[in-house]
Amino acid sequence: MAMSSPPPSQVVGGGDEAPWQTASAIVARPLPVSGSHVLKIDGYSRTKGLGNGKSIKSETFAVGRQRWFLRYYPDGYAAADAGCISIYLYHDRADNVDSVSARLKISLLDQDARRTCFVFSANSGPWGCARLISRKDLEESLYLKNDAFSVRCEITVPREVFTEPTSLLVAAPPSDMHLDFGRLLASGETFAAHRCVLAARSSVFMAELLGPMKEETTDDAPVLLIRDMEAHVFRDMLHFVYTDGLPAFEDGELVVMAQHLLVAADRYNLERLKLVCLEKLCNNMDASTAATTLPLAEQHSCRGIKVMFKFLSCPGNVLKAVVANDGFEHVRGSCPSVLKELVARLAP
Repeated sequence: MAMSSPPPSQVVGGGDEAPWQTASAIVARPLPVSGSHVLKIDGYSRTKGLGNGKSIKSETFAVGRQRWFLRYYPDGYAAADAGCISIYLYHDRADNVDSVSARLKISLLDQDARRTCFVFSANSGPWGCARLISRKDLEESLYLKNDAFSVRCEITVPREVFTEPTSLLVAAPPSDMHLDFGRLLASGETFAAHRCVLAARSSVFMAELLGPMKEETTDDAPVLLIRDMEAHVFRDMLHFVYTDGLPAFEDGELVVMAQHLLVAADRYNLERLKLVCLEKLCNNMDASTAATTLPLAEQHSCRGIKVMFKFLSCPGNVLKAVVANDGFEHVRGSCPSVLKELVARLAP
């Protein structure tokens, strides 16, 4: 295939609104999930005197799908614990803590990182040990060396039940490539391999190679000149034609390539490729990409365009950021109908 790249042109049109679709799954893990975290207190003497009930927070860490952190109370958790060191485990999402059940072991480590006594276990929150060890005992023990000691926290979540999204907005339909080839073989005709594949996958290629437009290409001139498309975009489109999937893209390339392939798919009537590209664009929608993606989807009659607007209008999404972004000027200049819809969505 020969490539040529004169100035691009645009085809403006509108499409039917795609159904508003969401999905989620409740997942229950049958086996316990376990993990551990070692907290080192380096500079113990400088933490004394912080105050009873006051703590220092550890870094957040994950066990299973849950995130946790430890709090170290050098002067005790409560008034009754004054003179003792307290360690407590906290769930990173306070609003979700009631739904979490966990078993906990807290151990002091000697200088060889071996677990030793003072093991605490609890089956329900709050998780922690108010009197892990008294400051006096710690300072006379082998746990403290060079003004440092370590605590190991072992967490077991006996069962995890959580909800997760399973699909975003516009779902690409299942592969129908076998049906395309089946219809071609049913005709009983034989074609050259590559023309056969292209014609089976695209009605536009069918017309150009085997149909009413065939006179523009002859057996003496087997090269089909492809205009208004960059070579790498056409190569990726051919990859989809032959494999029914997209090639792997480098980080940062996905949105741009999906936009280019959306245009190519519309040009060659590759409806499944259009939906695959639209799905990728929906999954990667943000303020910087929405301003170019929305007009593009409108111009190429994507039936998911209304779904995009609904997504952007949801609480916590990026519609207002799109308007505040420099890309708003691009929307105003390239597709006034999209601008009108944006303004309507922002209206109180």
